[in-house]
Amino acid sequence: MDWADELAASVSGPQIVNDSKTPSGTVHVGSLRGPIILDVLTRALRAAGHETTLLYGVDDRDAMDAQALLTPDAIDRYMGVPLAHIPDQAGDGHASYAHHHAGIFIDLFADLGVRPDRYYWMSDIYPTGAMDPFLRTAPDRAHVVRDVYRRVSNVQHPDTWHPVLVICESCGKVGTTIVTQWDGERVYYECRERLVTWARGCGHSGWVSPFGGRAKLPWNLEWAAQWSLFGVTIEPCGKDLATAGGSRDRSDAVAREVFEREPPRNVPYEFLNVGGKKMSTSKGRGSAAHRIVEVLPPEPLRTLMIRTRPQTALDFDPEGTDQIPRQFDEFDRLAAATAGRDVKGDLPPGFASVFRYALRDAEANVEVEAAAFRPSFAHLAFLLQVPGADVPALVAAEKGSALTDHEAAILAERLVAARVWLDEYASERARMRVQDSLPAEATELDAAQRAFLGTLAEDAGDRPDAPRTGDEWQAAIFATAAAGGLGAGQAFKALYLAFLGRPNGPRAGWFLASLDRTLVRDRLRAAAAGGTLPA
Repeated sequence: MDWADELAASVSGPQIVNDSKTPSGTVHVGSLRGPIILDVLTRALRAAGHETTLLYGVDDRDAMDAQALLTPDAIDRYMGVPLAHIPDQAGDGHASYAHHHAGIFIDLFADLGVRPDRYYWMSDIYPTGAMDPFLRTAPDRAHVVRDVYRRVSNVQHPDTWHPVLVICESCGKVGTTIVTQWDGERVYYECRERLVTWARGCGHSGWVSPFGGRAKLPWNLEWAAQWSLFGVTIEPCGKDLATAGGSRDRSDAVAREVFEREPPRNVPYEFLNVGGKKMSTSKGRGSAAHRIVEVLPPEPLRTLMIRTRPQTALDFDPEGTDQIPRQFDEFDRLAAATAGRDVKGDLPPGFASVFRYALRDAEANVEVEAAAFRPSFAHLAFLLQVPGADVPALVAAEKGSALTDHEAAILAERLVAARVWLDEYASERARMRVQDSLPAEATELDAAQRAFLGTLAEDAGDRPDAPRTGDEWQAAIFATAAAGGLGAGQAFKALYLAFLGRPNGPRAGWFLASLDRTLVRDRLRAAAAGGTLPA
């Protein structure tokens, strides 16, 4: 996490961190990377002693456009209309299409630990007149804007083009209008039928004042105007906006040359990809953010987003084999390492800081959180498939003592996520059931495997030193296999065939610990005897 702390150490004075979103449809989980990165930056700045304000805006004056048209959420008859003026197609009480999609997304923030100090909606700001000074400066300096577009991005506009978008008085569209004249108080606009390919204008034209909400700025100018209006000092953005000659470069130049202020510091971040492809609402690819948080709670999700530097692309597929369980495991490894316990595998640089920033509560006691007992997600998913399993009791037994209230809350959250994962994302490999009797597949066992199971059956008795916990069973499995000269892989395969009728399964020690001891003993004996004993 040195990138956040380094940035915090390199600035001085109060800081205003900003982010915004155009609510053009269902928001995919990749869009959460920006708000989480901004939250981490805000925490780092405050920890360094900087007075910091976090803003989050909704650019709902933008038109439903060609990108929105590609998502199933789009409403064809409203192409070109400001998103704030489109009715909520879901009919669930939101004020507009924009409020529906932005609201669902923003509602996720608090539980993720992302807590902006202020939200703003551009549809609320324009009518107040707060944007009027910029709506005056932009056409006054239209020649400068045209030069910026040409010089920075090789975008050519005719000499009559003025950087103002009027909301047509006749059809209500903003994506089909073009301003060609400015007299210092009014603009002359045309709502052209074929100005764009994705919407049709109505042909209306006329002179109108652009002030008080009658018009808006094109996106690059609106972005730069927001920086001046709010005094933004830091605003990260995605790679797609930060490419050379792209939106960020244009807005930076507009800020300097048109609105005469230095643009905020940028922290560009890479995409979150699914299956190696950029996740995109407009292309119908990716998983909705509000669905992913049902299966990936805040801390594993934050870990996914911040484990690597922002400039590192992430690949995530919620339906990929074991990807969801691995996110839980990674967070649990960070917790264990932060608590001083030994963990397997490499850890990211500054892992303790990664763990601290992954916590949803910025004020949480890191030592208490790191020490909390967290059951394996994959094992919980298995326990949910064991008929009659008393999961809380089994987890407490695994811990070796009663769960604290906080640990019970962690367990409850993970059980909810595990149920969703099993219902909607888990592969067939993760779906398993302990067979009612010795599976026919157990006939594949060789003599060494049968001998191993027979010896292990003795450990399922009631003697005082018999294994009880997952760790103890795991140790017994390895010791018994080694004593009999059986490789660990063959030992685990024997266990899975005896209970599940398949060669693979959950962590074997924890698997046995979760089952009734009598069932374990009788099944191991039956498998060792070739199925001649009752199972």
